[in-house]
Amino acid sequence: GDKAFAQFLTDEIKEEKKIQKHKSLPKVSGGWELEVHGTEAKLVRKIAGEKITVTFNINNSIPPSAEDDTQEQKPDEQEPELTSTPNFVVEVIKDDTKQTLVLDCHYPEDEIGHEGEEESDIFTIREVSFQPTGESDWKDTNYTLNTDSLDWALYDHLMDFLADRGVDNTFADELIELSTALEHQEYIKFLEDLKSFVKCQ
Repeated sequence: GDKAFAQFLTDEIKEEKKIQKHKSLPKVSGGWELEVHGTEAKLVRKIAGEKITVTFNINNSIPPSAEDDTQEQKPDEQEPELTSTPNFVVEVIKDDTKQTLVLDCHYPEDEIGHEGEEESDIFTIREVSFQPTGESDWKDTNYTLNTDSLDWALYDHLMDFLADRGVDNTFADELIELSTALEHQEYIKFLEDLKSFVKCQ
């Protein structure tokens, strides 16, 4: 059984490498620097007196496919492309304050692929809060603003605030590209690790 499993994994790795779009990770325009730790990625950008960081994790970032009606796939048909749309957290740190503004953003599932409306944003802000700068543990006691019940004008200003700092639709598109490439890279690495694990007697 293990031999067959290892053989299957070898073929699978070959296939996945064939369809891999990016041999190296795609860049995000606008002078963002990328740091990757396992499945977590962080994009950092400094502009006039501020540091903006965007953090996301590729785990569980691929939405379940809608058309799961045990599709009959013709052998030569390409599998549908998987796209990774992770939640991401934007932190804006001003040099002279002790507080960091934290905006929790996500890609709404129904927005992806519906390019009808020109003005439509492909990501939304879910929550906004202040956290003490430099502390890794966020406090649950800090007020968190949920955007569900938010005044539209205030929400629009928050979106503009992000756009002014380079977090806009273009950025969100490129983040999907990057995350998808990263997810695929990790998946191939996982298959390779699994193969050596299975082969190990």
